[in-house]
Amino acid sequence: MHPKLDQLEQTFKSSILTKIEDRQLDQYQVELWLKRDDLLHPIISGNKWRKLKYILDAVLSSGRNTIVSMGGAYSNHLHALAYAGHVLGLKTIGIIRGEKPEPLNPTLLDMQQWGMTLKFVSRADFRDFRQFKNWHYLPGLTSEQYWLPEGGSTALALKGVAELVHEIEIPYDLLCVPCGTGTTLAGIISATSEKISVLGFSALKNPGCLSDDIESLADSSVSDWQIVTDYHFGGFAKKNDQLIAFMENFETQTAIPLESVYTGKMMYGIYDLIKKGHFIPGQRIVAVHTGGLQGKRGLNK
Repeated sequence: MHPKLDQLEQTFKSSILTKIEDRQLDQYQVELWLKRDDLLHPIISGNKWRKLKYILDAVLSSGRNTIVSMGGAYSNHLHALAYAGHVLGLKTIGIIRGEKPEPLNPTLLDMQQWGMTLKFVSRADFRDFRQFKNWHYLPGLTSEQYWLPEGGSTALALKGVAELVHEIEIPYDLLCVPCGTGTTLAGIISATSEKISVLGFSALKNPGCLSDDIESLADSSVSDWQIVTDYHFGGFAKKNDQLIAFMENFETQTAIPLESVYTGKMMYGIYDLIKKGHFIPGQRIVAVHTGGLQGKRGLNK
């Protein structure tokens, strides 16, 4: 790994496994654990680091000096990328969906202060950018620039996500993860034993071709997996009082913070499925906390 990246990773903390002690789950005889990837780093946390790690290594090793990527105004991916670029001495350009907000929200302010150039485009133009899947496909890219699709959705991202799976040292039956672009889910599917069931909890109301995107990235034939689409709460970044009440109660009971875009919805879904008898008594579930807590500043208010 590139020395700069190795030096950055040395500052990270461990992603521990925490058993969720909750009396309301005891009657269902299902054991629930949380893989605390949110603890890795205060800014480049969770699956953001997992996906970026080997992409950043490839950019640094290639001698390129600029990463161009895309995301929404509260993008955890762009937020992490901007900070990583700042620390590693890489230039970053963020293509942002929608009109420039006035004033900038805290996420965009961070990105700007870390040196990311923000380019706001219409939603139609933003959708067009999604067709460029490989690092060198973006039209007009210079020899010094590296194109990174939305959410870091590349094969290199799967290598970092696989490390998450290999860190789980206890036996378990199911592995759960929230998903947006599906890249983290694809990485988990690729790295998980065929004896383990994998559940991806979609944050999108209409995930569309999400399954196709995952199959294009992962060897999905070796794992038992499915996407749960019932816990989006109205769509991406949408929430209601029911979700917020659940999150507040969970945080009070466990002292583990959640956010309402990804991990909060997944945890609500897991609890609901447990209560509905979806899981077999005696099963052990490991859920992945994918971080992204910086989004709480704007979306959980």
